Amino acid sequence: MRKVRADLHLHTCLSPCADIQMQAAAIVEKAKKVGLDMIGVCDHNSAENVVAVVKAGAREGLAVIGGMEVTSSEEVHILGLFGSEQGLMELQETVYENLPGENSESAFGSQVLTDEWGRAVGTTSRLLIGATTLTIEQIIELIHEHAGLAIASHIDRERFGLIGQLGFIPDGLKLDAVEISARDAAGPEYGYPVISSSDAHFLEDIGRSSTCFMVENASFTEIKKALRSELGRRIADN
Repeated sequence: MRKVRADLHLHTCLSPCADIQMQAAAIVEKAKKVGLDMIGVCDHNSAENVVAVVKAGAREGLAVIGGMEVTSSEEVHILGLFGSEQGLMELQETVYENLPGENSESAFGSQVLTDEWGRAVGTTSRLLIGATTLTIEQIIELIHEHAGLAIASHIDRERFGLIGQLGFIPDGLKLDAVEISARDAAGPEYGYPVISSSDAHFLEDIGRSSTCFMVENASFTEIKKALRSELGRRIADN
């Protein structure tokens, strides 16, 4: 077993609220510089930049988990993390089918697609900053249908967090974990495993908050076991 330091919630320049410098090569370089072993790429309602970051990470020896931050009809953010590209892209297809609206760059920002070297290769006109027509329960179910992990984003924040939007955590939600913005800010017992992530939209924020896992290696499978405290895997002290 070894300790793996992970920041499982980063945005790229595909998210309209993220800085244009948040492209694959720069993200990987910064993550390695701050001592991360693993990152998760979770843009708003899209996974179209994930492959670029996975390739950049493989080139530089950094583990990258593909994911997405889906906005529910209640305007709650739910992270989906995946061990396979297929499952993630199948979720993306359903999310796109339930995501109304068109982006306005002047109002919300640009949504840039890049390659693994950080070169712009296109944009998308979908309203990624918007809410889907899917409920929280439907999103969690979809993530699990495609063999992903469902994590409630930044529940310690008022905006777009589960507690901030609803005022409570509904009984029976089949979440795999909840995310807080900083581990030293953990307060109440949430009833789920708790991770901490940066939700970085700028390069300087990468790794500002992270989670250490005691696992065999830096992989989706091992993180899944750690969240379930299986076979000695666990969330470790930072």
